[in-house]
Amino acid sequence: MRIIAGEWKRRNVRAPAGEGTRPTADRTRETLFSMLASRLGTFEGLRVADLFAGSGALGLEALSRGAAHCVFVEQDAAAIRTIRDNIAAFRAQQKCAVTAGSVMTLGAAKAPFDLVLLDPPYGTGAGAVAIERLIRLGWIGEATWVALEVGAKEDAKVRVLEVDSERKVGSAKLVLLRHPGPTSAE
Repeated sequence: MRIIAGEWKRRNVRAPAGEGTRPTADRTRETLFSMLASRLGTFEGLRVADLFAGSGALGLEALSRGAAHCVFVEQDAAAIRTIRDNIAAFRAQQKCAVTAGSVMTLGAAKAPFDLVLLDPPYGTGAGAVAIERLIRLGWIGEATWVALEVGAKEDAKVRVLEVDSERKVGSAKLVLLRHPGPTSAE
């Protein structure tokens, strides 16, 4: 796996050994970040959460493109070691925090994140459950963009958020979600 664009373009990202994680393929990550860039314009200064982080490739890609800070959340011990190794290899420790544990046990956020990236195990529905919980805990606010990766045949229904865009890439489906915008009286 490689970083697609930005400061660390073409640098390798290590993946955890074994079958415990499923890293997002380069092509899928490239499509996701193209979708996000067309909506965000820039990643400069964003606060990002990479949940079900695996190798940390999604959060590192956001940092490479100018995000100010990323919180990585992962429960698999081998993946946590890999995330920390990748952060060290990029000398990005000052821009990163790693939380070892389940996304489902996170506490309240001090402030909403600008971008929340979720890549849960396919076919579990964990992404939708996590998103609804993270909204209640203040991780996802009115202006937050949420990117959810699910299996290509899965539905990504989240009660509180609207689907902005969906795209199938190989065995994955990328879903961008937002809070519903205010209705115009004009």
